[in-house]
Amino acid sequence: MWLKPEEILLKNAFKLWVTEKDNEYFVLQRRRGYGEGGGGLTGLLVGTLDTVLDSTSKVAPFRILHHTPDSQVYWSIACGVTKEEIVQHWDWLQQNIMRTLSVFDSSEDITSFVQGKIRGLIAEEGKTSLVMEDDPEKFREALLRFEKWFELPPDEKLVTYYSCSYWKGKVPCQGWLYLSTNFLCFYSYLLGAEVKLIISWDEIWKLEKTSNVILTESIHVLANGEDHYFSMLLHLNETFIIMEQLADYSIKRLFDKEAFEREPALTDPLQITKRGLEAHAKSEQFRTFFRLPKEENLLEVHESFLWVPFSHFNTLGKICLSENYLCFASQDGSQCHIIIPMREVVNVEKPDSNSRALTVCVRGKRALRFSEVRDYQRLANTIRSRCGISASPQHSASSEAIRGECQSLINHFEDNPDDVTLMVGQKDSSKAVSTEALMTVFHPQDVENLDPKMLKEKMKEQSWNIHFSEYGRGTSMFFTRKTRDLIVRGVPEALRGELWMLFSGAVNDMATHPGYYTELVEQSLGTSTLATDEIERDLHRSLPEHPAFQSDTGISALRRVLTAYACRNPKIGYCQAMNILTSVLLLYAKEEEAFWLLVAVCERMLPDYFNRRIIGALVDQAVFEDLIRENLPQLVEHMTDLSFFSSVSLSWFLTLFISVLPIESAVNVVDCFFYDGIKAILQLGLAVLDYNMEALISCHDDAEAVTILNKFFDSVTNKDSPLPPTVQQASVGNNDKSSHFNVDISELIREAYEKYGNIRSEEVESSRKRNKLFVIQTLEDTTKQNVIRVVSQEVRFSASQLDELYNLFKRQHFLSCYWTMKSPVLLHHDPSLAYLEQYQLGFQQFSVLFSLLDPWAFCTNKSTLSLWVFRLIDENQDGLVNFKEFCCALDTLYGGSFTNKLKFLFKLHLPPAFDLPADGVIRKSPERGRGKVDLQAYLKQWQNEILKKEETIKDLPRINQTQFIQFSKTLYNIFHGDPEEESLYRAVAHVTSLLLRMEEVGRRLQEPSSPPASTQPANSAAAAAAGDESSTEEASTTPESCDTSSSHNSQDAGPDLSETEWSFSFEQVLASLLNEPAIVNFFERPVDIETKMGQAKVAQLKLKANK
Repeated sequence: MWLKPEEILLKNAFKLWVTEKDNEYFVLQRRRGYGEGGGGLTGLLVGTLDTVLDSTSKVAPFRILHHTPDSQVYWSIACGVTKEEIVQHWDWLQQNIMRTLSVFDSSEDITSFVQGKIRGLIAEEGKTSLVMEDDPEKFREALLRFEKWFELPPDEKLVTYYSCSYWKGKVPCQGWLYLSTNFLCFYSYLLGAEVKLIISWDEIWKLEKTSNVILTESIHVLANGEDHYFSMLLHLNETFIIMEQLADYSIKRLFDKEAFEREPALTDPLQITKRGLEAHAKSEQFRTFFRLPKEENLLEVHESFLWVPFSHFNTLGKICLSENYLCFASQDGSQCHIIIPMREVVNVEKPDSNSRALTVCVRGKRALRFSEVRDYQRLANTIRSRCGISASPQHSASSEAIRGECQSLINHFEDNPDDVTLMVGQKDSSKAVSTEALMTVFHPQDVENLDPKMLKEKMKEQSWNIHFSEYGRGTSMFFTRKTRDLIVRGVPEALRGELWMLFSGAVNDMATHPGYYTELVEQSLGTSTLATDEIERDLHRSLPEHPAFQSDTGISALRRVLTAYACRNPKIGYCQAMNILTSVLLLYAKEEEAFWLLVAVCERMLPDYFNRRIIGALVDQAVFEDLIRENLPQLVEHMTDLSFFSSVSLSWFLTLFISVLPIESAVNVVDCFFYDGIKAILQLGLAVLDYNMEALISCHDDAEAVTILNKFFDSVTNKDSPLPPTVQQASVGNNDKSSHFNVDISELIREAYEKYGNIRSEEVESSRKRNKLFVIQTLEDTTKQNVIRVVSQEVRFSASQLDELYNLFKRQHFLSCYWTMKSPVLLHHDPSLAYLEQYQLGFQQFSVLFSLLDPWAFCTNKSTLSLWVFRLIDENQDGLVNFKEFCCALDTLYGGSFTNKLKFLFKLHLPPAFDLPADGVIRKSPERGRGKVDLQAYLKQWQNEILKKEETIKDLPRINQTQFIQFSKTLYNIFHGDPEEESLYRAVAHVTSLLLRMEEVGRRLQEPSSPPASTQPANSAAAAAAGDESSTEEASTTPESCDTSSSHNSQDAGPDLSETEWSFSFEQVLASLLNEPAIVNFFERPVDIETKMGQAKVAQLKLKANK
């Protein structure tokens, strides 16, 4: 075990210890009297001393000491009862510590680092021993440190923590890594040097495990263009998985909300725990492997043996139990697995009370026998309760009959292993909503036709029937290597729809949702949305050469399926490529089956493919690039930029090769896809590139490479296809048969499985998670660059300043989303909108950010000023401000001329900025982004923007007395705290008095009969404005009180003012203020925007924490 480092004296210690191993920094010693030879008389004496003098805590016989070459001080860092235990510690030091120590310059740094690392390991062991406790003391202590060191908002949830080393430059810092819901944090304090790191998960571009010469294994994090390395973790794999899940959780919640809404287990960011994340990861892996609905969660796992009739032996594996399914997978995961829906189970029996076995009887006269189940009693009870089966002795006679039938089945299999005919299941006879599979309607099989292709088709059907007789048929069929071999050879036309339903898991979806599709069709009938318009546009582009889609029968079925799915999942609605895929599904499956196959593809097998940003397809393209680098090094050497393959392969992934291959060949690819998932498409993609390797290496540009691949796809045929020429697609570029030889699709698929079949689905899923971070951040960066390009034409800020402002703007949006799922702010981000509209701030968010960035450092009453600015720049009055509007306002305040700045302040006191709605609420626009787009309204708005002329000072309306008093008040608030405050106040008072006198003189000239006594009220009004505003305590703090106080001021100024309305033009105000050098200098004084942004970046989180 590791020991808290303690200094020891070695003056006489070597007489009691024997050195077994040593190096420059560590010594492994054995206590005399232990081990080989016993150490003679000395060893005997030492053993006696240890036993007699230290009987309460006997000295461990082995230990490890730390020292440095230029020091006589030794530190004990580990001890062990056995040699095996101490050698494990020694090996760990050699592998993880020795390489690192070479980077330190002084002995003190080496010793400090080793001590810190050992203390971290001790704490790590203590934490893992308490992990099963509900509220361990160690975790509470860690939480207190986390809150103290990082000062994050109190709602931030700490998930877990680890001891590790963080590499700052070439020197590691030993400290603590804290993983919370929204942040990755690290803290270290050694020799007076403090290292503090806070990275939000949504800033991470790359998260991966790496190793190099110095670091044996570490976790690499790329965020904000900086690389961070964390090493020497005691549980590196566990740490990495938790980090990966938290990053993925954050990405889904903040960027990819369409996918996140399908994750009910992680809806509340305040309830995320380490156990919850681990359980969610296991459930996700379980659902992916067995193709189960998203509602299923892994509840129990039991090791057991399953009697496999076709192999005549018991295979070891794991029983996985969810709410509605009982699944079994053999230990290697590929030999065999089986999925049993609970609805199919008719009884559960324990054949022998002395054996740990149970028999599960399912419909279709089938029984599965599990043996050596450790907790078989609880498992049997769980299955019974979920199936609604009673286990009481008073069960009906039918139960006794079933029990006898199950036992006879087991005895029959054991006595007659060759007779497995009873394994044939009942084929599900679900009714189609309105049509049969289109292929049976437009190409019925001719039974009397005995041409070679039909004979081969019959042989395939016979092979599958034999397979069904051995392995079962329907939902409880065994999946084995032989099943995959049959898939690779090709599925018979007559069985294709049934097998697609089975392999995809769609058969279970349809069985558990009877009547659902019919309801959707009725509900969506006659509706008109953006999705239905797009569907109508694409209906006749879906396999137009096939007879089925040249008739109203096929077109109507396609319309119903696509419209029903758009109604079921409005977040996706309809995306291009869905029509092509659905057309092929309708050829081989009934209409309702085609709908459920589409559900399985869009929501489980190809996640995030069919949304507006096709994120899933982009992620799989990145996975494909990784596989090319790994498996086709020759191609990588020739084409260093693999982005070409990403662009050319997009249609391969989106349409499962249907758009590039003839239909009779493409369906074989779809067969493999439904069995093996995206792995089959990746393998085939590699095989295509490998097949054309020489031609691709010799090509000179991308266009030539595209031509080569197109010619290859045109040459792919299916020599076994029984379809007539009227159904088969004509090869577009293969009219000259002699110019290019043909490639059989079955041979190509078999070659793909032989060469690249070793790609594991788990590796593909891991690569998907890793690349998803990079893909989404790349899309976000593209959005940012486009926004900055547009905004840079309107403002004077540099590109780097706009970049920093955009980061602050976006971060302010996220700070309102981190700690709640019900925040309306989450609706302000819509990736489907134009770049400028994707991120917008509501008033509360805007107010915080504006207060951090406004140029007036000491301005009081900022909330009211923020409200007026918000109303002024919210041009469409939807209650939201985009980045362009925000930057234009800041640009005026920071870089505008004195006239422009004054005009901005002047407009703040005019409607709509100064007038509050009657109920005091800022209006927001209705839900955006998903309804039917009014193109005419967009064109009209675009035309108005083009024709909009530059506003001049003559266009500004006059400011009335209430607005003018508030304008004066605003100037006092802005000047408050400035070093020249007194002279600025005097200047405002002088201008106010001057303007009022000018107005009075003008009014007297217009009304010569007016009595001179009216001058007094005007002067008193000026005094009221100046006198009241000089006191900052009287400044209103809310929009409502602001307006009322202004009206009170005007009323208090004198009773005659209401009768004698007066107002000022902007030219009058500007001319008066230009005569005051103090005010002109104040507004023309340069403000450092870089410093302001740096302060805002630091203050953003602290402001949230202090609320």
